[in-house]
Amino acid sequence: MSLSPKASNINSPVISSPVLDSPLLGQSLESLTTWVQNQGQPAYRGRQLHQWLYQKGARSLQDITVFPQAWRQEMAQVNIGRSTLHYRAIAPDGTIKYLLQLQDGAIIETVGIPTAKRLTVCVSSQVGCPMGCDFCATGKGGFTRHLQPHEIIDQVLTVQNDFGRRVSHIVFMGMGEPLLNFDAVLNALHCLNKDVGIGQRQITVSTVGIAKRIRQLAQVKLQITLAVSLHASNQPLREQLIPSALRYALPELMDECREYVKLTGRRITFEYILLGGVNDLPQHALELAHLLRGFQNHVNLIPYNPISEVDYQRPNGQRIQQFQDILTQHHIAVSVRYSRGLEANAACGQLRASRATE
Repeated sequence: MSLSPKASNINSPVISSPVLDSPLLGQSLESLTTWVQNQGQPAYRGRQLHQWLYQKGARSLQDITVFPQAWRQEMAQVNIGRSTLHYRAIAPDGTIKYLLQLQDGAIIETVGIPTAKRLTVCVSSQVGCPMGCDFCATGKGGFTRHLQPHEIIDQVLTVQNDFGRRVSHIVFMGMGEPLLNFDAVLNALHCLNKDVGIGQRQITVSTVGIAKRIRQLAQVKLQITLAVSLHASNQPLREQLIPSALRYALPELMDECREYVKLTGRRITFEYILLGGVNDLPQHALELAHLLRGFQNHVNLIPYNPISEVDYQRPNGQRIQQFQDILTQHHIAVSVRYSRGLEANAACGQLRASRATE
């Protein structure tokens, strides 16, 4: 499958030059060209390598049949940086969830979400997550380490190759907190945009909110969508659900969000998981409407997908509609987003928890 990129470039990449023991995946065309020349090959091999990595999904140099056989054998041990498929679960709606085993044996989750017109990949940015949100399966599993840029890019290529169609959208809503892994995520964003060919406006980065990092992201002035996982309409409730809120209060978070909109001209999406009887009451909707007034934003209401580790419940349809109606009445842009792939352990972290040791 040959897929040619069609996307604008991020203006401020921070990509390091390749060294012999670093994976080739994640390197730019210029860096790959330098690398092949250092191996005694002509410069045009760099463009061939770039195409086979990012559009054809090569998993090793042995796959690149346009290279001389002798050189492929000589370079057989070069680390491209691809993962191994550990487990694959398919839901009736076509959503596929993958467990990918990294080179150190760690397991991460990735999800491919198809529709007739698009293919979205939900990527992870860390092995596990240190944020410890009370309702989240990933947080219950603890934190191991940050992902490197090639380990993020590999997830997108894995889904693209498996579906046999171009990935159109990416959401950083899998395992981990992207803004805690800022440099690696920024490098991956650059590569996904320039090398894989996915437009910035088709990429969403989701964060629970890390002090000063939203401001730092704003200063890069990307055209991506920022999604902030709010999940509460007041500080005490947010502290109950999200432990990091104790160190990063809601007023400070909202100040950074307003600054982000001012600096980038891009509206923010606020993710709000509706937990039955916890944060889905009319008073919470009114508080949320007051909190979000006065700047460009959109609210995604997400009915909770229950996990076995905690006893939170999904609200009924009437409660969801009432919450949405109150926000609409107060001129807050809002939509309801239902989870895809419920039959395949849709909540982030569920599949990894159940299958990672198999």
